[in-house]
Amino acid sequence: MTFSRTAVALTGSLLGLAALTACSTEEEMKAVDPAVAEDSASSAPSDAVPTPVPAGEVRTNGLVTVLDAGEGPQMCLGAVAASYPPQCGGPAVEGFEWGEVGFEEASGVRWGSYALTGTFDGTAFTASDAVPAALYDALAEPEEQPLGAACETPGTTDTAKATPEDLDATLAAAAALPGYATAWLSGSTINVAVTEDAAGAETALRETWGGPLCVTTVEKTDADLNEVNQELQAALGEQLLTSGSFAPDSLDAQVVFDDGSIQEWADATYGAGLVRVSSALTPVE
Repeated sequence: MTFSRTAVALTGSLLGLAALTACSTEEEMKAVDPAVAEDSASSAPSDAVPTPVPAGEVRTNGLVTVLDAGEGPQMCLGAVAASYPPQCGGPAVEGFEWGEVGFEEASGVRWGSYALTGTFDGTAFTASDAVPAALYDALAEPEEQPLGAACETPGTTDTAKATPEDLDATLAAAAALPGYATAWLSGSTINVAVTEDAAGAETALRETWGGPLCVTTVEKTDADLNEVNQELQAALGEQLLTSGSFAPDSLDAQVVFDDGSIQEWADATYGAGLVRVSSALTPVE
């Protein structure tokens, strides 16, 4: 998927939570068809998006890749291509020293993972401290919590009708429901979100699934969120690092830096709670 939210495709071999969408990269965004980009730009919100710049020191949220392909170190805040050597780009990093640990070098490219602290002027990052991955305390990072069940007590009718084949058939049936929004797994529970007639949806799904099932109602369909995501591309531009949906009825958007003003803009534009903005750089407290 490139910068859009698509219906989730799950198979019987999937044991855990399935991501609702994938996240696009800056490179993918730049590869969008010009006609599509023009359409997105024409539908983008008219109000100007804030472009905040931090007043003091900031730090990266955990480890980021620092890469030098011959033009000086860059801080890769977005996706990193899984090649050897890797490929990525981002703000230039001034005042950075590689040190004796924490980097690799191949084909004229040097890179490593670091937790950086410094100042950011909106274009370049000036490092005051760089902790390599080998010395970084990963336990300090909060663990991402998987998406749980949509209801407290998932209903079960016939555990014998809960095979991998039954799961596949049920997910296919869910995608064909009127008002289908999305679906995900939490353990052995199938969770389905629709915009209308949850009771009717559950009745239909019980024809193929007897295991734990939760059906919930949301306001936005997959297509609705995809439209909003396209608008975010055009409106946020290079400020946007990744976006996608990992929970029903909402979008997650990570930007380079937000002091709260981009979140306020998103709330005013799309309604509170629809777009959840996170910042790759956070102020040092």
